[in-house]
Amino acid sequence: MSDYGHDLEFGIFPTPDAARPHHALELAHVAEVSGLDLVSVQDHPYQARHLDAWTLLSVIAARTSTVRVALNVANLPLRNPVVLARSAASLDLLTGGRVELGLGTGAFWDAIEAAGGTRLTPGEAVTALEEAIAIARALWAGEGSVRVDGEHHRARGLHSGPAPAHPMGIWVGAYKPRMLRLTGRLADGWLPSQGYAAPDTLAPMNARIDEAALAAGRAPEAVRRLYNISGTFGSGSGFLQGPPHTWAEQLAELTLEEGLATYILATDDPDDVRRFGEEVAPAVRDLVAAERARRATQPSDAVAPVPEAASPSRVETSASNVEPSAGAPGAGSGAPAGGFENRPVVTPTPDDGRRLTGILPWDEASRPTYPRRPDAQEQAQYGPAQLAVPQHLIDVHNHLRAELAQVRDVVDQVVRGQLQVGAARSAVNAMTMRQNNWTLGAYCESYCRIVTGHHSLEDAAIFPHLRAQDPDARPVIDRLEEEHEVIHDVLDDVDRALVALVADEPGALDRLRHVVDLLTDTLLSHLAYEERELLHPLARHGMTR
Repeated sequence: MSDYGHDLEFGIFPTPDAARPHHALELAHVAEVSGLDLVSVQDHPYQARHLDAWTLLSVIAARTSTVRVALNVANLPLRNPVVLARSAASLDLLTGGRVELGLGTGAFWDAIEAAGGTRLTPGEAVTALEEAIAIARALWAGEGSVRVDGEHHRARGLHSGPAPAHPMGIWVGAYKPRMLRLTGRLADGWLPSQGYAAPDTLAPMNARIDEAALAAGRAPEAVRRLYNISGTFGSGSGFLQGPPHTWAEQLAELTLEEGLATYILATDDPDDVRRFGEEVAPAVRDLVAAERARRATQPSDAVAPVPEAASPSRVETSASNVEPSAGAPGAGSGAPAGGFENRPVVTPTPDDGRRLTGILPWDEASRPTYPRRPDAQEQAQYGPAQLAVPQHLIDVHNHLRAELAQVRDVVDQVVRGQLQVGAARSAVNAMTMRQNNWTLGAYCESYCRIVTGHHSLEDAAIFPHLRAQDPDARPVIDRLEEEHEVIHDVLDDVDRALVALVADEPGALDRLRHVVDLLTDTLLSHLAYEERELLHPLARHGMTR
């Protein structure tokens, strides 16, 4: 069992089809509004049917604002490592830190030679890759001069820089023993493809990477595990050959058993991109979070611990969410360990009471409450692993709050006329709706599905478990389920307002602003209530059996 505790990420791997030069840009845009994290591009400079990968990646980065971009993977025999490293650092600076670098040793050597590259043996190619990594890291350090006197790549007294905007990851596509050992020693990520490494072959490769990392004095979790995948949504059987919930279960299992944490879907179908971002990714995150929380509550000898540095839901390592008991006797004064005054405290997000629309669709004063003692004293009975469970709920809610803020910002930009039709969105312009409205509608649709999926998981799994385990929590859970129904009605209103906006109905934009304000009021009120009242039931009983 090798769950390294990494945050989950999801992305796409579109074909850089020169016959449809704007299609990959469309897919990147759909990926962004569907909540995906990454857009990657394959690199075959000798392929006449492909757009140049680096040029395409740069345009994708310029036309998006949140997704990260990466070569998957750079064809090193045809990419000078100095130029490649400086190109990657430059784009990272221009995009505010949204670039990662995938590297490979090269393949299809006849084509590489035809394009002017040098044919290398497998051993020589691995050596060349190690030299390229050394050059890139030295250039990115931005200090002094770079001296790498390799057999295949050299830098002799070259001034280093520019440094990228963030610690750029180097992800290596590796399958054979020597490449796997190099990955464990030097890389920030391992990036195999399903077509070359089926799920049942991953365990021994992972083990070889772990062994090499430990031998080099690195923790195995220092290497993120990524996976290029492909599949078909439908009713088939086999790996990634069924409905979205089957995909989610299979990917969650790979995370929990093999440590994979980034899934990159090879597809050119925008509907599959949306389904992957809006249905599969949130479900995988919820399944993995629930199982990690369950494992965290088990005795220490029952399961392997989640690495502390990699899991943001571990309350003992998250200073932004866990504080010492404010005002507790002895806090910060060297009181003996074990007293509640020195224990970490999970802090539910307070409700500031501000409302944008006036009266809510429910009476907040009639909400039932969960009986409990003063907060710090009550939480003192729980260990860090137990407190990680309600903290995870807060982490999920914080994501929803951040996404809601982005929805409101998009609406505001449309009102101010700051979202304009871009020349590069020519394919989107061919649709029957204006580009601004399409962007707004796609983003809101994605967000509404995320909220609905989160509530569906609670209704189907978490709430029945807590209702059975804790009678004191039943009135609160009943009320939370009622509020879910109200919020879903508001989400339906958002959908109807979007339809009216697309149809250019009079007053549609004002109507949309009102229902988004109502969604803001109801959702923020509900999230704060849920965090406050379920803190102790979740800490006591966990999320699932």
